[in-house]
Amino acid sequence: MAEDGYPSVNLMDSHATCPPVPPRLSQGQQCARVGQKALFILVSVALCGMIVEACLIHRLYQTECVTSASVSKIIAEQDAATAAKLHSPVISPFKPLAHLTDGQDVVHAKDIMAWSTDADPPLYKIDYKDRSLVIQKEGYYYVYSKVSFSDTGIFHHRVDLRTVKFTGKSINLLKSRKYSNHFKHPEQSNSYLGGVFHLSRDDAIFVKVSNTSKIVRQDLSENVFGAYMI
Repeated sequence: MAEDGYPSVNLMDSHATCPPVPPRLSQGQQCARVGQKALFILVSVALCGMIVEACLIHRLYQTECVTSASVSKIIAEQDAATAAKLHSPVISPFKPLAHLTDGQDVVHAKDIMAWSTDADPPLYKIDYKDRSLVIQKEGYYYVYSKVSFSDTGIFHHRVDLRTVKFTGKSINLLKSRKYSNHFKHPEQSNSYLGGVFHLSRDDAIFVKVSNTSKIVRQDLSENVFGAYMI
């Protein structure tokens, strides 16, 4: 306050300087700054895209690794199952069957063929007894026999049936005859018989030949006898 009681008045100097105004950018500088911002945005977008792509590739690689591991595991399990089947006991068939061969333990009768039990023949629901196959389940069976023999003179090969329905007499199921003139120089020959028959429980089938001394026994597979349900 002034000495005379009146408020004092501050007078502004008209010649005082104003604060400096920031210089305005030229049009070229403004375009350059806009271009830098656009370039930064583009670079940022590209980097983001690369990051996303890297994540997708990593995820895809992990998926492929898991898939490969799964496939390898499945293949290994299948191989193990196959090996187990190969080393597992023989699975029983669904239907009766029998397959007999010749062997060193075989003792033929004069005209009836005998078959080896030392060869561990496959017998399922069919018994082997007294040189005969004994049926345990009624049904239709394919019956077969093959014999190898010395071809001299006359040779008969047949498969006969003994059944409780006709006691005291066998029934011929299959038969072949061989006539030869090779008396001085006998040759080896063979005969095969096969056919389908209805067989009942306890029916017995056996192989009969004209003379078992003519049977050739060089190999087990040369003389076979069997049957299986169809």
